[in-house]
Amino acid sequence: MADTTKTEDVAAEEVLDTTDTNEQQPIPPVPPTEPNTGLNLSDIRACVTIIDIVTKRGAFEGAEMADVGSVRNRLDNFLNAAAEAQKPAEDETETEA
Repeated sequence: MADTTKTEDVAAEEVLDTTDTNEQQPIPPVPPTEPNTGLNLSDIRACVTIIDIVTKRGAFEGAEMADVGSVRNRLDNFLNAAAEAQKPAEDETETEA
């Protein structure tokens, strides 16, 4: 039985050794990425919503709640600040029109 495994190993090595190592295979082109792959405010808003939902469902242990809550509050504060920053820009556009 040991002889058959040696034979199988040799056969596997022969199959692997049949490729020509001197000839390089062409590298396929990398597909283009989407032009807008960054985060936007709706992505961050979705994260806050997801945190709220999974917290209600009990996905986090008590010891993890402080860290999760801290991240959620920072995201929410960022969204509030972004909304305040956009408000004057919207008010200027309305008064100019």
